Amino acid sequence: MDVDPVPILATYLDSCQYSSVLTAEALTELEETAACAAGCAPAEGLPTDQAEQLATLLKALADPVRLRLYTRIAATTGATCVCDLGDFGVSQPTVSHHLRKLREAGLIESERRGTWVYYSAVATALAPLQPLLQNRTG
Repeated sequence: MDVDPVPILATYLDSCQYSSVLTAEALTELEETAACAAGCAPAEGLPTDQAEQLATLLKALADPVRLRLYTRIAATTGATCVCDLGDFGVSQPTVSHHLRKLREAGLIESERRGTWVYYSAVATALAPLQPLLQNRTG
């Protein structure tokens, strides 16, 4: 059976003893905490639609294979043929799956030229990440 010790303890303390429990130091600390709580309110944060857009980009880049694919495609000038992407240690259907996910997230574009598909990075795709990458001090 759980018993709340506060009422029992309060009966053994007279008013002088009870008031001395909160020392001047403790009162100062409480006042500082209350003042900070009023002035230290967090910023509004991201709007819902912007947060969802960023989450889509971050999810697409969160997989190591997709991140490697994206950086390889983004590092080249112009378009890169799928045949030139090289080995990523996964099967070709898995590479195709990851490329599709990057396309769906708006990070890369594709163009079919005969039997080959060429990929290029979307220049503005990472722009929505800038609010997260900025150093916010002050």
